[in-house]
Amino acid sequence: MKEIINATNAPAALGPYSHAVAMEGIVFTSGQLGVDPSTGKLAEGVAAQAEQALTNLENVLEAAGSCMACVVKTTVFVQDLADFGTVNAIYGKRFGQDFPARSCVQVAALPAGGLVEIEAIALRCKK
Repeated sequence: MKEIINATNAPAALGPYSHAVAMEGIVFTSGQLGVDPSTGKLAEGVAAQAEQALTNLENVLEAAGSCMACVVKTTVFVQDLADFGTVNAIYGKRFGQDFPARSCVQVAALPAGGLVEIEAIALRCKK
């Protein structure tokens, strides 16, 4: 049976979706934007949005009984592929050396005018 996960320390969903869904030991997160949950506003610039998106992702994973070390796959969406290097450097620092598999794609637009959005699939490694 699937379990709906909503983290109290991540921004509220912008639509009819959950922060994550867990099922049979696997956590599937929704995409996380660089929105500061305390203000509901996007961070300024792609670097700050990437940092905040990863913090939000980490908080969602924690609420689901997982963590960044248990992530097996991510998808990174950027509004401008020219920002790939900036996002990549921040992403690399947050995941350490055991990187998950990843796709990175440029999109025409992201919700709320975001510059980066990150989603993940992880194993449930805590609880």
